[in-house]
Amino acid sequence: MISGVWLDVGGWMGALALLVAYSWISWGRVRGSSGSYQSLNIVGSLLLLTNAGWHHAWPSSVVNLVWIGVGLIALIRGSKRN
Repeated sequence: MISGVWLDVGGWMGALALLVAYSWISWGRVRGSSGSYQSLNIVGSLLLLTNAGWHHAWPSSVVNLVWIGVGLIALIRGSKRN
């Protein structure tokens, strides 16, 4: 079983992933449709979703679940264009 400490570490890693993705897009290092940007968003949101669910933070859980869906749809649409 995963302990709460590891879920908190995962939550912080997820937050870092989202901040890196946001900084990359803000600084023009990647395009919004890039796989690396969408993947960072998906992984970060998955980690934050797990952490938020563990702590019963349901509004944050729902936001991260939707964010994962947005990222997956963007990846699928991007792969169809290529």
